[in-house]
Amino acid sequence: MIRIELSCNRMPCGAVEAEKGITPRQLLPLVHARYPVYACRIAHRYERLDEPLTESCTVEFGDLRDPYGNMAYQGSLTLMYMKAVHDILGKDVRITIANSLSKGLFTRIHISSVTDEVAAKIQKRMEELAGENLPITEKRMSREEAIGYCREHGNREELHLLETAPDLRTAYLAVLDDEECLFYLHLVPDTGMLNLFEVRRYRSGILLRFPQPADPARVPVYTEQKLLYEAFSEESHWQNLMGVRYAGDLNDKVMNNDIKDLVMLSEALHEKKIAEIAEEIRSSRKRIILIAGPSSSGKTTFAKRLCTQLRVCGLKPLYLGTDDYFIDRDDMPVDENGERNFEDLSAVDVKLFEEQMNDLLSGRKTDIPEFDFIDGKKIFGRRITSIDSSQPIVIEGIHGLNPELTADIDDEQKFKIYISPLTQLNIDMHHRVPTTDARKLRRMVRDYRTRGRSAQTTIHDWPSVRAGEEKNIFPYNGEADVFFNSQCLYELAVLKKYAGPLLDEITEDMPEYAEANRMRRFLDFFVPIEDDSVIPNTSIVREFIGGSVIVG
Repeated sequence: MIRIELSCNRMPCGAVEAEKGITPRQLLPLVHARYPVYACRIAHRYERLDEPLTESCTVEFGDLRDPYGNMAYQGSLTLMYMKAVHDILGKDVRITIANSLSKGLFTRIHISSVTDEVAAKIQKRMEELAGENLPITEKRMSREEAIGYCREHGNREELHLLETAPDLRTAYLAVLDDEECLFYLHLVPDTGMLNLFEVRRYRSGILLRFPQPADPARVPVYTEQKLLYEAFSEESHWQNLMGVRYAGDLNDKVMNNDIKDLVMLSEALHEKKIAEIAEEIRSSRKRIILIAGPSSSGKTTFAKRLCTQLRVCGLKPLYLGTDDYFIDRDDMPVDENGERNFEDLSAVDVKLFEEQMNDLLSGRKTDIPEFDFIDGKKIFGRRITSIDSSQPIVIEGIHGLNPELTADIDDEQKFKIYISPLTQLNIDMHHRVPTTDARKLRRMVRDYRTRGRSAQTTIHDWPSVRAGEEKNIFPYNGEADVFFNSQCLYELAVLKKYAGPLLDEITEDMPEYAEANRMRRFLDFFVPIEDDSVIPNTSIVREFIGGSVIVG
C-alpha cells in the first residue's frame, strides 16, 4: 500500500491509502472537484492523469483555473480538432494554430475557402470523437528520435525547431487514432474528457473556442474582438517584414549573429506605431488618455514614449498614474486571505480621481497626490499644477478601461488604449507562445532585479495575479479605441538569459518546481541572446531586464 496526499487547485483534499499502480484519474472521485480536471502534479512534477503511482507521494489536480490544466485542455482539444479537420478535408490539409482570440484559438486551414458549412462539419465530427472516448496516447521521444520522426514525415517547421534548439532534449508523440503530432506537455487520456468547445468560422479562419478560467464549466458567449484580431494581423505583417514566423527562424537569426537588424527593425516598428497613436490622439482632440493592460505589459515605458510622441505632435501632455490614487493602506480592503488587495478598483480613491481629472480639464489648479508605498499614504503638496485647454492627460493604470473609474468624466474626452505583449511568434505550426508565459517571464526578471524577489515567489503569486486580471482588466479590453502590441519579436531569446538561472534555483522539493520546470522547458525552444547591448535604452524590454532611461 502507498499513501497519497491529495489536493485540487491548491486546496488540500486529505490523504488516502491505495494499492500500487493506481492512477490519479482513479483517485479523482475522492477530491470532489468542482470543475472537470485535466492535469495533475505528482511529487511536484507534471504527469499524465493515467500515470501509475508506485510510491507514496502528493497528487495535485488542476482544472482550467490551473495553468497546466488549461494548457493540457487546449493541447488535447487542438489534437482532436486536427483529427476532425483531416477526417473532413483530407490528411494532406495543413493547419496553423495562430493565436488566442475571442476566448479561444484562431486557426487557419490552408484550403481555398473556409465556409460556415466547413466549420459546422468540423464541430459535428469533434462531437462524435468526444462521444467515442478514443484513447490519446503519448510516446516520449529523445531529441534524435523526434528529429528522425520529423524527417520521415516531412514536418518541416517542427524539424527546423529541433535542429535550431539544442537545449530541446525531449518531446511527446501524441496519438489519437490515425492523428499524430509532437507535443511538449502532457495531454488528457481520452477524447471523452473534451466535450466543452465551439467551432465557428471567423473571417478567413476558424475559431476553436473553449471554457475560460473565470467559468470552467461552459463555453463563454461569443464576442468579436476586432481590434485584437487586427493587432495580431499587424504583428503577422511585421513578422513577414523581419522574416521571423516561428521559433526556429528566430534561432537562425541568433546563431547567425543577425540579431542587430532584427532588434532595430522591431524597435522601429514599435516607435512607428506609437507615433501613429499619438497622431490619432492629436486629431481626435481628446484629452483623457487612458492606458491599461495586464501585469508586465510595459505600460509605463509605453505611456512615457507616447508622451514623447505627443510632444512631437505639438502637445504638452501631463503624465499620471492611478497608483497615486490608492486609498490609504489602513483603509484598504483585504482579500479572503486577509491580505490587502491592491488589484481591485475598491483600492482606488475613485471619487478624488474623478474630481481632480475634471478640475484639470477645467483649467483649475489641482493638488495631485503622490502615494508613499512605505508609509501607505497619499502625500499632497508636491504636485500642484494646472493645464491649459490644449493639454492631454496621459493616465496609466490597470483600471484605465474600467468605466467605473471615469464614470463622471465626459466620454467625449476619453481615448482608451489597451496594451499587452500579443505573442504572434509561434513555436511551430501547431504550438503558439502563450501571452501569459511571456508576461510571467518579464515579471520574473523584473521582480528579481528591482525587488529581490525569487522566481519561486513570482510563480507562487502568479495565479492570484491572473485572477485579478480576469476580474479587473480582461473584461474591459473591448472598451479600447486602440490596441498596442508591446511584444518585441526577439525578447524571448533575451529573457532566457535572465530567467533561466532564476528558474534553475527552484528545486524538486518546492511546490513551484513543476511550473518552473515547464517554463525552463519552454525556454529550451530558444537560443539565448547573450549580448543584449544592441537593445536601445528606450525599449520596452529594458523595463524588465534593466538599462532603461525611461523606467528606473
